[in-house]
Amino acid sequence: MKSHHSLALVKTLTYAMFAMFAMTTDSVGLIIPEIVKTFRLTLTAAGTFQYATMAGIAVAGLCLGTLADRLGRRRTIVIGLTAFAAASFLFVIGKTFLFFVVLMALSGLAIGVFKTGALALVGDISSSTTEHTSIMNTVEGFFSVGSIVGPGVLAYLLTRGVSWQWLYAIAGTMCVLLIVTALSVTYPASKSPVTPRPRNGTVDAVKSPYVLAFSVGVFLYVGVEAAIYVWMPTLLANYRGRATWLAAYGISVFFALRAAGRFVGAWMLVRWKWQAAVAALSGGILACFALSIAGGLEWAVYLLPASGLFMAVIYPTLNSKGISCVPKDEHGAAAGVILFFTCVSAVVAPLAMGALSDVTGQIVYGFWLATGLAALLFAGLVVNWLTNPTATVLARVDVNDYGQASDSHAV
Repeated sequence: MKSHHSLALVKTLTYAMFAMFAMTTDSVGLIIPEIVKTFRLTLTAAGTFQYATMAGIAVAGLCLGTLADRLGRRRTIVIGLTAFAAASFLFVIGKTFLFFVVLMALSGLAIGVFKTGALALVGDISSSTTEHTSIMNTVEGFFSVGSIVGPGVLAYLLTRGVSWQWLYAIAGTMCVLLIVTALSVTYPASKSPVTPRPRNGTVDAVKSPYVLAFSVGVFLYVGVEAAIYVWMPTLLANYRGRATWLAAYGISVFFALRAAGRFVGAWMLVRWKWQAAVAALSGGILACFALSIAGGLEWAVYLLPASGLFMAVIYPTLNSKGISCVPKDEHGAAAGVILFFTCVSAVVAPLAMGALSDVTGQIVYGFWLATGLAALLFAGLVVNWLTNPTATVLARVDVNDYGQASDSHAV
């Protein structure tokens, strides 16, 4: 009974961590206009807030992802949470733009550390690769909740005349509570390999064709998603049809559908074959983007927010399967590599779409690029569905790391 209680606490801690940091990272869009007014910056300069955070997470994922495998899940999570809390509280005393940018980079590093620790922990609390994918969808569902709550809290603070800096103080306070919880709960033991083997951490993860393949899939997906939360408001700014309310609240609708879809996905992916599910859903994403271009703003105002429902399951599933293709004692390194590709895409893809739109003079051409990324993602996932290249490796992991035969849904 005690073990079930401890497991529930560990899961709750993991869900809360993702919700907490999403409150800050997904509020940057509301913070940037405040920074522009305060420091009289260009949008490009103010965008450093986004790039500094993503760069910090990317560096931590690639260079520090092995901490979870070497130091253990608890120590890695506590180190990351402590660094994030310290950076969050320092925002309150900040006065200069450079100081804030440095704190954004440090908070990104901290997120990268405790996130890879948490992602590695998911493997320890799972009983199979199938359950791993289900839990990962739930984890990302809570992240989506945080991405809705954070901007809402920030909007409330701003309407009350309270500085955006206090959002970080709120996140820092939540972080302290998470640190206390992380130090008090009993963690499941991480399984060590029966036969010791030499490990090179990140190098081994990068050499894995499975980790790299899923990292490329994540890169394509994040590029498509970024088109929505970065550029959709710009695309729909000139909409004058009957659904003006949807054009105004399209981002909120998108995030809400993405959150709901991830919780549904946690249930769905223990019952359906994941290969068919992600292939079909990626086809839905491609249809939403292609029809939005073909039908113009009258279709885009409905279809682009609706794409959140199709996107919901893709990222956590690809992330889970990429991590699951390596032994448990290498989950931190694999999670770090995939996280690196995530952050690089979150920076490079929106920049490329913006640059293409600047050159052509129309934002719709940025969405042509996003549609191309969606087409590549769909093609790759269809090939994955038809050839099922991970069947053997996931079955082997189920036996070696989870002590059971792989079920039909996992392979």
